[in-house]
Amino acid sequence: MAKTEAHTCAPEGSLTALRSILRELSPGAPLEESLGGLLKVLSKQMGYMRVFLAIMDPESESLRLSLAHSPTRSIPATYTPGKGVVGQVFETGRPIIIPKLSENTEFLNKAFGRSPEELANSAFVCVPVVIARHGAVETLGTLSADLPIMPDADLERQREFLEVVADLIANQVAQLQEEMALHKHLMAQGMVTPGLDATPPPNFVAASKSMRVVLRQARQVAPSRATVLLRGESGTGKELLAEAIHLGSPRADKPLIKLNCAALPADLVESELFGHQKGAFTGAVQTKRGLFEVAHNGTLFLDEIGELSLDAQAKVLRAIQEKEIQRVGGEQTLSVDVRLICATHQPLEELLVQGRFREDLFYRINVFPVFIPALRERREDILPLCEHFLADFAKEYGKSIKRISTPAIELLSMYHWPGNVRELRNCLERAVLICEEEVIRTYHLPPTLQTADSSATGINLSFGEAVSKFEQELLVDSLKKTRGNMLQSARDLRVSYRIINYKVKKYNIDVKRFSSVKPKRKK
Repeated sequence: MAKTEAHTCAPEGSLTALRSILRELSPGAPLEESLGGLLKVLSKQMGYMRVFLAIMDPESESLRLSLAHSPTRSIPATYTPGKGVVGQVFETGRPIIIPKLSENTEFLNKAFGRSPEELANSAFVCVPVVIARHGAVETLGTLSADLPIMPDADLERQREFLEVVADLIANQVAQLQEEMALHKHLMAQGMVTPGLDATPPPNFVAASKSMRVVLRQARQVAPSRATVLLRGESGTGKELLAEAIHLGSPRADKPLIKLNCAALPADLVESELFGHQKGAFTGAVQTKRGLFEVAHNGTLFLDEIGELSLDAQAKVLRAIQEKEIQRVGGEQTLSVDVRLICATHQPLEELLVQGRFREDLFYRINVFPVFIPALRERREDILPLCEHFLADFAKEYGKSIKRISTPAIELLSMYHWPGNVRELRNCLERAVLICEEEVIRTYHLPPTLQTADSSATGINLSFGEAVSKFEQELLVDSLKKTRGNMLQSARDLRVSYRIINYKVKKYNIDVKRFSSVKPKRKK
């Protein structure tokens, strides 16, 4: 890149780059994907020849080259604090500017094998990535950039800009550091097999970034025997995620046994989990195996574990720690090898304070927590889920329903879904059952969606507004079929051309945009 181009890194260019960076750092995005996209934005918009992050590995106390955007392939590299330019920036917490790399004897050139020509024509800026935690400032790593040689004043502006970027990404870098440490720990314990992917069930729909994060976490933990705690509101899909984790584990060919702890009375849960001996209590007419025994060598999914009694919690803790159980009324100790996945929608931390949940059990099941966001927080998933449920129920009930109308999609997308995916599924099943057309329309949806509280959904249609919505829907559908021919639409809808023309103007419908829509062939 020519020097004149490099000098265009003016405030407005920096602001454009910052806007792009903020888009890359959207909540819920996978960390490596998000930070990788950010480095690419920096390189492209700021004229950097390469840019990279080095993050401290707390266990080895060295800096690791974690993410980079470079025209040449990076070489795995670690940096010792205090050694070389990157190590000095990390140890001192102060940025370093090198106006010309070839003239700096402390630059180690470890990660990218820069050629002598590159070193002679490149400047270098390295800034610390710091975060304030527990009243102290902690250096997490460094952010560095290779850039064309330029005047000192311009390099200072680049340094200031990179420090702003480092502040913006500090929280994401801290999370990535924790992820790296956890993954390394699981690897050391033999709990993660490198490169092994868990295949989610075919009916697992996840289009949003936040759900891709959840699936990524599921893939990370699935190959291990670590206990997983799934958290999130009722109806978000915790049971389906438990199935995905089980199917991605070495126990996939063994049973996955499920129990909803809230579905049984407290006095029956222990018998269900651990079994009972004949005559242990009234009604125990024969010996029964518990679910821990049934799930031996497989996976046990305990939904709503917060509903367990304290006595049952103590026995579950023993089963996890000692891998042993006793049937109710029995004296024999039975060995069990079970991988446990738990789920709850309750704030277990509050139950701890109230004395309703054992602290030791909480820490045993909270080895790998996964939080599933509510549907209203991942609206990108609503339409794919609707299409998935529509296809399933249309096939199940023998309906030839092809699609969901645009106004109906708007209602579905804006509703706040307090019952999450479960409520959405029930809504689509009802719509398919009552629909006698090839299209799901607004009037096929439950009244709750059409009379929803405007403060929660932004939807509060009066009778007149609902009628207008329906008119627009019919008119747009007809114009699509006739490729914008209003006369033919008037015939199809059995009204006069004058009325069609009036409605088109009333609803500000652009008829020309339908002229390119190909009509569907009649079978």
